[in-house]
Amino acid sequence: MRIERFLTGITTSGTPHLGNYVGSIRPSVGHSLRPDVESFYFLADYHALIKVHDPARIQRSTLEIAASWLACGLNPDRVVFYRQSDIPEIPELTWFLSCVLGKGVLNRAHAYKAAVDKNTAAGNDPDSDVNVGLFMYPVLMGADILMFNAHQVPVGRDQVQHIEMARDMAHSFNHRYGEHFVAPEAAIEDHVATLPGLDGRKMSKSYDNTIPLFAPREQLKKLIGSIVTDSSAPGEPKAVDGSTLFQIYQAFASASETEALRQAYAAGISWADAKHLVFERIDQEMAPMRAAYQALIDDPAKMEAILQAGAAKARAIATPFMGQLRHAVGLRPLQTHASASAKTVKLALPVFKQYREPDGRFYFKLQSGDGKLLLQSGAFASPKVAGQTIAALQAEGVTALNSSTVTLEKGPEVTESDIAAALQALQMAKEAKPV
Repeated sequence: MRIERFLTGITTSGTPHLGNYVGSIRPSVGHSLRPDVESFYFLADYHALIKVHDPARIQRSTLEIAASWLACGLNPDRVVFYRQSDIPEIPELTWFLSCVLGKGVLNRAHAYKAAVDKNTAAGNDPDSDVNVGLFMYPVLMGADILMFNAHQVPVGRDQVQHIEMARDMAHSFNHRYGEHFVAPEAAIEDHVATLPGLDGRKMSKSYDNTIPLFAPREQLKKLIGSIVTDSSAPGEPKAVDGSTLFQIYQAFASASETEALRQAYAAGISWADAKHLVFERIDQEMAPMRAAYQALIDDPAKMEAILQAGAAKARAIATPFMGQLRHAVGLRPLQTHASASAKTVKLALPVFKQYREPDGRFYFKLQSGDGKLLLQSGAFASPKVAGQTIAALQAEGVTALNSSTVTLEKGPEVTESDIAAALQALQMAKEAKPV
């Protein structure tokens, strides 16, 4: 079974709201429970710097979004959960990718074009108040994705362009330096609801129309009570289409509950009663998680420890992979043999070697491309069991080291990161082969 890599992040630019929960957090937590998926979740604090220049706000948002994900059920032991700025390989990869991507591609990026069009319409210089961070945003996003060779990236249709750009970056780099990156796919989530905000527009911090995800019960009641409705009086039928209240309720309710409210609209339910119904349904889902969220918010040291543990897991992948990429582009020790053509240089892959000793028992070892011993197995009674252990290592990586019933010894001066990098190189080589 092929293990798919899934990656998603949330920009740390404000307090998470119900729209974030319905559109990103809830489906992502559900995705993390799939056995055939290796999931990466990150706090996109580098991205936040593009628009937010308040350090306290970014720090607070990082804590709130991390606590929200965990309170909603994300298990950091099952996934790789990290803060973007804790992975220094990501900005380094951003530079590598910026050197293989044409500027014209970034000229066509939606966010940059929108800023230019706004300036042009106002009679200003096209690049007025446009920082380089906004222009380079797609490259940083490409580095987020390609650093971990994610197969699937969940996005709305307005974000598909960024995934297409990441694919372009992967192909451009691979063309110049050999196969290193998997071209990611956009997982378009049409089934995920987009919530309207208090004023009927899309719920967004930009519009200041949000409902905080873990607002206290009384604040939640007050905010829902302020949702804009039409002037229909109690007893008059009310339209479901275009109703902000109904759309929000639908995102939390079951099919039967939604149908019951639809009938109540037709029967002329008062707006006050409809708002109370919506409030109670949302609070029913949020209340059990609210206490867990507050406990995490009140213990930032615990949250920091969780993020640092996640960063260690992420860097166990990113650091050796970045070493491969640095070698590929020529940033390598001077005594290393250099070839005139980077495209024709292919580093020898690590290899498993299975063999039988005179005692009649079976063994295997994992060697690096230059013959260095990375991993030595103990004895197996049959070649089949030895092969199954090799398959587990290739599928599960270093986590299989602890679950094996046979001793697996690391070679001299070999770290777990060395073994992780070797197993990842084998997996990438396998995925790069045409089916």
